[in-house]
Amino acid sequence: MRRFSIRLVLLLAVSFAVGLLLATYLVVTVPGHASEPGENEPVATEPDTKFDGRRAYDYLKQVVALGPRPSGSAGMRAQQKLLAAHFRAQGGKVSFQAFRHRHPIDGSTVPMANLFVQWHPQRKQRILLCAHYDTRPFPDRDKVNPRGRFVGANDGGSGVALLMELGHVAARLKGRYGIDFVLFDGEEFVFSDRDPYFVGSEYFARSYAGNPPSFRYRWGVLFDMVADTDLQLFQEVNSTRWRDTRPLVNDIWNVARQLGVTEFVARPKYEIRDDHLKLRQIGRIPTCDLIDFDYPWWHTEGDTPEHCSAESLDKVGRVIVAWLRQLK
Repeated sequence: MRRFSIRLVLLLAVSFAVGLLLATYLVVTVPGHASEPGENEPVATEPDTKFDGRRAYDYLKQVVALGPRPSGSAGMRAQQKLLAAHFRAQGGKVSFQAFRHRHPIDGSTVPMANLFVQWHPQRKQRILLCAHYDTRPFPDRDKVNPRGRFVGANDGGSGVALLMELGHVAARLKGRYGIDFVLFDGEEFVFSDRDPYFVGSEYFARSYAGNPPSFRYRWGVLFDMVADTDLQLFQEVNSTRWRDTRPLVNDIWNVARQLGVTEFVARPKYEIRDDHLKLRQIGRIPTCDLIDFDYPWWHTEGDTPEHCSAESLDKVGRVIVAWLRQLK
């Protein structure tokens, strides 16, 4: 047994006391979701707010494993159950906005529901982050099997996966803005070109405009097909043309430039009909569309996880997190 001098014992005691004080300070001062009154306790306790593209890609595969997820299907119901549990475990306030839609072929009533997740619900100025979570009934552009099986990894799954990962970040974001996730049903419950698109976002926008809530949306960002292995995000034409959304587009692409994410290409290329039209034209929510429309497997059986990328999801997620952090 080694002998300790009195001086050494005193030094050890002082070091232990200092270490204990530092540990106590860190536990008390690390910012947490629970420090804001009136909100759910978060289950996750990681101290950082880093977007994890690999985890987002795992979420994409988890969603695709449910199979096709068209409106009113068993796959959609399974997805709704999975997502509600996921966001609640992260500390989000989850609800469903249920409505019904007429089936364009047989006239039956199809139950639909937008999934709504609130973070920091007491904040009256809010940001809307959204995507559609239904898949097209069939891969109608597939040259071999246009009535085959469509699982929508990029077209449907990528926006969902992005928001699933952003849930780890949203509860910890500081600032004046609350954040809402909305996953729209019925974006493309479409069997022919005559059938209506954007059913869920139109229902949401009309409800928001007709029954104004106590809060207001400052900006909206729509995510659609953001996981392509060959990611190129040009600025969507409508989003740059509208005077009220042009500053939003400029801010997001400027953040991407500052981060060195060259996949955000700062010029318009495609004019896209998407959910952002209903949000802006009916709901008066200035909303831009983040979409990579150069996707060879669009509406084909080939829209599967191997044509999507964790790196692409990571780049989009990092840009959005940085943009949210710099909002004033």
